[in-house]
Amino acid sequence: MAVPKRKMSRSNTRSRRAQWKTAAVATVACPQCKSAKLPHAACAVCGTYNGRQVLEV
Repeated sequence: MAVPKRKMSRSNTRSRRAQWKTAAVATVACPQCKSAKLPHAACAVCGTYNGRQVLEV
């Protein structure tokens, strides 16, 4: 297991942690109702997926 030889300074630690960012959720427009939905998922508004009705809404 890798073990650090020296203690990392506070500024180096905080600089490294400052690079952690969250990514925005990717959405696509539903081809039927044009509302925003997650890709590769059924639309929550109209209940269609891949041109077929899969959910009763």
